[in-house]
Amino acid sequence: MRYKEVSGKEIVNINQGARLGILGQTDLEIDENTGQILALILPNYKWFGLKKEGEERKIYWNSIRKIGDDMIMIELDE
Repeated sequence: MRYKEVSGKEIVNINQGARLGILGQTDLEIDENTGQILALILPNYKWFGLKKEGEERKIYWNSIRKIGDDMIMIELDE
C-alpha cells in the first residue's frame, strides 16, 4: 500500500468512537534499517487545526485494526 492511498483518511479509535485526526496531518516514525512504519505521530491541535497545543500522541502500527475506504480504525486504551 502506498502513502497516497491512505493519506487523507480519518483516524478513529474504535474503543471510544473518537476521531483523532487525519492521516496527512501526521508525522511518521520509520525504522531506518527496514523502512517499516513504526508509528503515526498525531499533533494535538485545537481551534480547527490552527493552534497546536500540548504533547503529540504516538499511535503504534500494531494498534491499527483496519484500513478502510474512508478511515483508519485503531484500538487504543486511554
